[in-house]
Amino acid sequence: MTKKEAKKRIEKLKKVISHHRYLYHVLDKQEISDTALDSLKKELFDLEQKFPEFITPDSPTQRVSGKPLGKFKKAKHPKPMLSFNDAFSEKDMQDWVERISKLLTDKEAKQIDFFCELKIDGLAIELIYEDEILKTGSTRGDGIIGEDVTQNLKTIEAIPLRLTETGSLIAVRGEVFISKKEFEKFKTNYANPRNLAAGSVRQLDPKITASRHLDSFAYDLVDRDRVSDTHEEKHKILKALGFKTNPYNKYCKNLSEVFKLHKQIQKIREKIPYEIDGLVVTVNSNRIFEKLGVVGKAPRGAIAFKFPGRQATTIVEDIKVQIGRTGALTPVAYLKPVQVGGVIVSRATLHNEGEIKRLGVKIGDTVIVERAGDVIPDIVEVLSKMRTGKEKEFKMPYQCPVCDTKIVRPKGEAVSRCPNPDCFAKKREYFYHFVSKSAFDIEGLGPKIIDQLLEQGLLSDPGDLFELEQGDLLALERFAEKSTENLIKAIQSKKETTLARFIYALGIRNVGEETALDLAKHFNKLEKLEKAKLEELEKIQDIGPVVAKSIYKWFRQERNREFLEKLEKVGVKIEKLETSRKLQGKTFVLTGGLESMTRDEAKEKIRELGGDISESVSKKTDYVIIGLEPGSKYDKAKKLGIKIINEKEFLKLL
Repeated sequence: MTKKEAKKRIEKLKKVISHHRYLYHVLDKQEISDTALDSLKKELFDLEQKFPEFITPDSPTQRVSGKPLGKFKKAKHPKPMLSFNDAFSEKDMQDWVERISKLLTDKEAKQIDFFCELKIDGLAIELIYEDEILKTGSTRGDGIIGEDVTQNLKTIEAIPLRLTETGSLIAVRGEVFISKKEFEKFKTNYANPRNLAAGSVRQLDPKITASRHLDSFAYDLVDRDRVSDTHEEKHKILKALGFKTNPYNKYCKNLSEVFKLHKQIQKIREKIPYEIDGLVVTVNSNRIFEKLGVVGKAPRGAIAFKFPGRQATTIVEDIKVQIGRTGALTPVAYLKPVQVGGVIVSRATLHNEGEIKRLGVKIGDTVIVERAGDVIPDIVEVLSKMRTGKEKEFKMPYQCPVCDTKIVRPKGEAVSRCPNPDCFAKKREYFYHFVSKSAFDIEGLGPKIIDQLLEQGLLSDPGDLFELEQGDLLALERFAEKSTENLIKAIQSKKETTLARFIYALGIRNVGEETALDLAKHFNKLEKLEKAKLEELEKIQDIGPVVAKSIYKWFRQERNREFLEKLEKVGVKIEKLETSRKLQGKTFVLTGGLESMTRDEAKEKIRELGGDISESVSKKTDYVIIGLEPGSKYDKAKKLGIKIINEKEFLKLL
């Protein structure tokens, strides 16, 4: 930036900041958020530091002159640690309640009440206690397996090493965090409190963890002999056991009370001694919560009701188009890097041409950037008063910027697409998708290697991956004999995969992980899915007409059928699933620990044979499977006269 440009920018900033100060302090009005205004002030301050000759007395800035470990072991959770879906408005919350009510009886829907907890900016942990003593403490990890960080968690005073009440096996979930006061000592090295908490818990030397003065709240009780009726009762039990629970947590009898609490907490958010970003709202009845089940990796019976996203202002330096694996053109704003909620942001999606027109954004504009839910960068507003007249309008290209094919925009759709099936950009994104963790999950095959393979002409479609030889890779940059051998082994080891992963990997438009799983469960074989009629696809739960049509069309395109034949030819196989439906119509409840398998593995075997799983015992239950130290479900089953079988009998039944 030249001196002349800096002077103009400084004058413009001073004028706009003064305007908003007047609105706020004199007229008691507000057009932009406090954080957005603070961001403008910060830019002014930085410019004045760089060009001190332009500082004037009227500038807003002048108002006030143990033994370290070698590595961590893995720790498997007795029950998956789930994450929450997000809600950002009262309407989102109302929609959520409406959705879950449809899965309940009218009586149950009317009984829904809630327990609300502060959503703390920290790290989720699990604590396992055996015979009152802390046995294992672990991180969430991937939800199934975490890292054993017991020694580090023992340094946190809020976590009891011994419980105040007897119990054979207790699993407790909680959050580890650092206070705002303690974070101040380290913020030059860490972007936000969560990063510091996570980094502290994962120190190999517990002495370093202890020096960080971390804190913790417990929020859930899992696999405990004494079953509670409500989530609120769980918190009372946790407190009685000696855990620190959050004093701001509160029972709410309806959504109106949830909204009231949300506003109250938002008002005092800055006074709370640790960072929070919303409320976790949970259906209070444990029975109803369990009945609602899980979708993806989130429980249906709980949701994170977030506070408004953190905002900052910055400049749109350019707008470029990215091309996805389905050919969708997405305009992306390239921003002057700015910190938003503790993270440096340099890109923001503009979604489509309609969104650009709605915002009225131009290249060179000063904009308000928000991390929606404190995660996704988004442009929410253009500060048109900051314009100098040099801003440029952006127009979507008529031709694909990669392959020069004429862009099309299907009728009724907001997204423009490149229709060329051989477009290099589409092909590259498709390869990234095919090898991703939820698809074929090929370790070591990242974007840079795929790019090299494509540029060298070694790949035409993902089927070619399984025919690569070591000699093909040795010519690539940074590839030695050992690394090529490892990559070939990694690729070959993934030739056999599940039907759900295979379907997801195909990259069918509108088919995500959950839809792929639904299709796999319904058809059980790829051949059946290939031959499925449109009407049959539309009848599958959670698959609507648009998705059904997309699936139907994909399997009837000649190039796609040829691709499936090629995958079979190169040795890709789909794992055979048990086709017996011997447990069809039977409902099972499990209680206590099994020796030969985990409870999740047992549930999966039951589902494979057509059986259903329930988390509570009722007259509709057919079998209760008891393991080591069964809980109250065992007593209830005896009372109701439900058939009870042990692990040996269960294995025989399978």
